[in-house]
Amino acid sequence: MRGLTGTEPSRGSASAQAVITATAVLAALALFAAACGTGGTGARDEGPAHAGSAAKIPAARAPSPNPSQTYDKVDAVALVKADPVVSATVKRDLKPCAGDEYPVDVTYGDLTGGPAEDVVVNVLTCGDAVGVGAYVYRRESGAYKNVFKAEESPVYAEIDRGDLSVTKQVYEKGDPVSSPSGENVITYSWTAGHFVQEDFHHTDYGNAAGSGDATPEPSTAN
Repeated sequence: MRGLTGTEPSRGSASAQAVITATAVLAALALFAAACGTGGTGARDEGPAHAGSAAKIPAARAPSPNPSQTYDKVDAVALVKADPVVSATVKRDLKPCAGDEYPVDVTYGDLTGGPAEDVVVNVLTCGDAVGVGAYVYRRESGAYKNVFKAEESPVYAEIDRGDLSVTKQVYEKGDPVSSPSGENVITYSWTAGHFVQEDFHHTDYGNAAGSGDATPEPSTAN
C-alpha cells in the first residue's frame, strides 16, 4: 500500500506538467498565428486599407457643358454674297467646286465679346485653296455685321486664343503657288468697338528645296 501511495503524487505531477506543456504550446501557436496575421505579406495587409481609402475618394465627374460654347450655324455663302462690304470680284468667283460644295472655311468663336459667337469666313479658290478673302461677322441687333475684311490674296484668317490672326503669304516674282517666299502674320484684338493691330511678324522661307514643275504665281498676288 505504501508503494501505491508513493506513486500517486508522481502521476499527478506528470499529468499537471502535461497540461501546462499543452497550454504553452497552444499559446505559442496562437501567438504565431497572430503574428502571421499582422506581419504577413505587404500586398495582403495593405489591400483592405487601400480599398477603404479608395472608397472615400469621390468619383470624378464629367465637366458640365459651358453655355458659351454653343453657336448658331450660319449660311456663310449667303452671308458673303449679301454683304455689301465684300468685293464684286470675290462674289463673282464664289462658285461651287463640285456639286454644292463651296470653297469656304467657317470658324465660330469669341473675338468681340458680343452676345453670340463671332463668325470667321475664309473664301478660297477651288484648285489651289488660295485664300482670296477673309471676313469677320459680329452679331448685332439680331443680324450679322461685317467688322473685318482682308482681300489682299493670298490671305487666311483664324482665331488664336481670343485674338484674330491673319496670315498673308508673300510671293516674289516666279514663285509657284505651292512655294511662297515667306509670310506675314498680323494679330488683331477687339478694342473700343473695332479691331486694332497688336502684333506683326514676317517669316522668310528657305529656298533650298527645288520647286520642280510647280504652278506659276497666282495673278491675284501682290
